[in-house]
Amino acid sequence: MWIGGQWMDSETGETITVINPANGELVGSVPKGGRTETEQAVRAAEQAFPVWSGLTAADRGSYLKKWAEEIRREREPLARLLTFEQGKPLSEALEEVDAAADFSEWYGEEAKRVTGEILAGSKPKQRILVIRQPVGVAALITPWNYPATMVTRKMAAALAAGCTVVLKPASQTPLTAVFLMQLLEKTGLPPGVANLVTGAASEIGRALMENRSVRKISFTGSTEVGKQLIQSSAGQVKRLSLELGGNAPLIVFSDAEVDRAVKAAVGNKFENCGQMCNGINVIYVHERLVEEFLQQLTERVRSLRVGFGWEPGTQIGPVIDEAGREKVAELVRDAVMRGARVLTGGRLLTDGQLANGTFYAPTVLSDVTYDMRVTQEEIFGPVAPVVSFSDEEEILKRVNDTPYGLAAYFFTRDIQKAFMAAERLEFGMVAVNGTSLSVPQAPFGGIKESGQGREGGHYGMEEFLNIKYISMNL
Repeated sequence: MWIGGQWMDSETGETITVINPANGELVGSVPKGGRTETEQAVRAAEQAFPVWSGLTAADRGSYLKKWAEEIRREREPLARLLTFEQGKPLSEALEEVDAAADFSEWYGEEAKRVTGEILAGSKPKQRILVIRQPVGVAALITPWNYPATMVTRKMAAALAAGCTVVLKPASQTPLTAVFLMQLLEKTGLPPGVANLVTGAASEIGRALMENRSVRKISFTGSTEVGKQLIQSSAGQVKRLSLELGGNAPLIVFSDAEVDRAVKAAVGNKFENCGQMCNGINVIYVHERLVEEFLQQLTERVRSLRVGFGWEPGTQIGPVIDEAGREKVAELVRDAVMRGARVLTGGRLLTDGQLANGTFYAPTVLSDVTYDMRVTQEEIFGPVAPVVSFSDEEEILKRVNDTPYGLAAYFFTRDIQKAFMAAERLEFGMVAVNGTSLSVPQAPFGGIKESGQGREGGHYGMEEFLNIKYISMNL
């Protein structure tokens, strides 16, 4: 753990092992910290806050730009480590590391763009100033599916705003966060500005929520845990940013380009073995196109290469753990029992070199109906359920009928339909004729039970700033 500019073990000497989901082998271990270490980290961040927040924005930004340089310099070893502990193909891990560097660089530049206002007074000698100031110590809790980009997307925004931070990475993938913090240390960042605590999520989470010095929590994870954080934050009215679960639809309207839609659907649905919060959950295809769409989709999915992420040509890695794989298998069994057809996949992969990993075959399901769990629950695995529809008005109502609202995608060549559907879909992010959403300059986040607040862009930095109104009477 990195606390107050020092690397240290846990007070008890206990550790958490990190297992490669592709082969069950040990990757490494990290200290199993708890309340004591968390409180030390918060104190270090609190002590560092006056100096860090007092630096010029340009000075703070310079550290973030140096961090981006260090990440790019260590691009390949960092990506390889990410693949070993998380399972995704090395090609995807390299893309993630590049994105992590991009977020750090972008916020290094955006740090200089925190602005205020001067408003007209209500009386002759009054001047009204509105300024933005950092909230203070921010706790950042990151998930296992994108262990590099989720660190920099949160941390770079917080540091750019002038906050000091305590980072708690997921226990499945903490080694990537450790590597990133080692690279941040190389920038000469002042001690205590950024701190890393690894260990049991429940104990560390409670310590962060109960500590009054922590003014802000940024969390990415399940909706269930997000609701718990909302409840536990009430006592201190602690500020929260939450990016939670989703049930993202892809709608292929009757005038869509099938080739383009299929290619984009596969690129999104099977990225990171389907373990993406804004990933497509269910594909809705107009009945005029569904046969052609299914044929092309099945051919593409059947050709995807499953294997170890570090081997050249691998396109699909393992599900993160056995519990995750079993949930995927359960959802497919439920769908088949209710009448769905498996066009490809639909099974555990346990033969040969895959025997010790948590692999599931890339799957396409047809004849899917709304009563199946696979349309109601977040799959978080390599399964593409396809639903046929006839009424375009009805399908918009249907996909909005969910407690989630993170991301939605659709394909059409009708510009009027594009604007109409984009505005009517009840989701925080909508992509038209494409399935890629995460870029440094755009606000990433959802509505309804998919969360609150945004990451990315100047919106992401505003999450770590307070607005102060100053009335000046001359």
